[in-house]
Amino acid sequence: MRGLFGVLVAALGLSWSAPTANAADFYAGKTITISTHAGVGGGYDTLIRLFARHFGRHVPGNPAIVIMNQPGAGGLTAFNHAARIAPRDGTFLTLIGQGLMVHEPTGQSGMQASLADLSWLGNFSQAPNVTAVWHMAKAKTLEEAKRIQIVLGSTGVGAPDAQIPTVYNALLGTKFKVVYGYDGGGALNLAMERQEIDGRGTNTWGSYKSTLPQAVADGRLVPLIQIGIKKDRDLPQVPLFQDLVAQEPDKAAVARFLSLTTALSRPLAAPPGVPQERLSILRSAFDATMLDADFLAEAQRMAIDIDPMSGAQMQTAVREVLATPQDVIRRTQAAMEVSAR
Repeated sequence: MRGLFGVLVAALGLSWSAPTANAADFYAGKTITISTHAGVGGGYDTLIRLFARHFGRHVPGNPAIVIMNQPGAGGLTAFNHAARIAPRDGTFLTLIGQGLMVHEPTGQSGMQASLADLSWLGNFSQAPNVTAVWHMAKAKTLEEAKRIQIVLGSTGVGAPDAQIPTVYNALLGTKFKVVYGYDGGGALNLAMERQEIDGRGTNTWGSYKSTLPQAVADGRLVPLIQIGIKKDRDLPQVPLFQDLVAQEPDKAAVARFLSLTTALSRPLAAPPGVPQERLSILRSAFDATMLDADFLAEAQRMAIDIDPMSGAQMQTAVREVLATPQDVIRRTQAAMEVSAR
């Protein structure tokens, strides 16, 4: 795990080299489809549409970019499509559901391939995830959530907004009740505003600010706890999960694993088997977009966190997540199972 931590906190070194004429010839007149596991209007969808507006001009041949929304099963629907069905010629990319970084190493069902099989382009953000409730919820602090049941919405069993609150219940004694089946972040926000649910299981604070700017500004969205390798700069007073269990070694090991996987929060990949020359082109285009002044300025205006990792770093990080010691995996599985009963 120490190696992964080094990958995540190391300064991002990006390089860009000129593509070959053959690569430019391939992408000229083509369309690159980018899928997301989220529905229209949520944080993932907003991010990938921002990326699409800038990415194409960094790909030789300037291909058109289109977005495909594939919500369902906490990210499994989009992942399985990318891994088994999508074209492998470099014209299809997918924004992977963060929860699958926990789903696979803990041995949960439904994945038709391994994360290690994908061709990684990079990761948009290492921001922590925040569990937050609407201001009308009966519990508005983590301590109150240990005494009062509150209902959190989730997109599906494999999603972090289902997994993380379940672990909080087991290791911190909270009484979160998770309900599934919402079609992405936009639907979850609407359900929260309508008070169908009390809050959302997880989301980055930047995504909350982007999709619910007025509610955040007015204090109508209340953060309870955050998980990641560091606190969000806007939330220095909101407790960090691994700090809360730091003195309990068994719990701390689980918190460490989940905090590191959370830092791989917005990863972009191509299907398995993309020709290496085209993967290099796509990785260079991703890196160039992450340095694009217009892209970064628009991201800042939209309150979208950009704290990237390169494709090579992401590939290494995924390998190390999948190599997590089995005793830590068993403790994580137990934490998920205990509170799901």
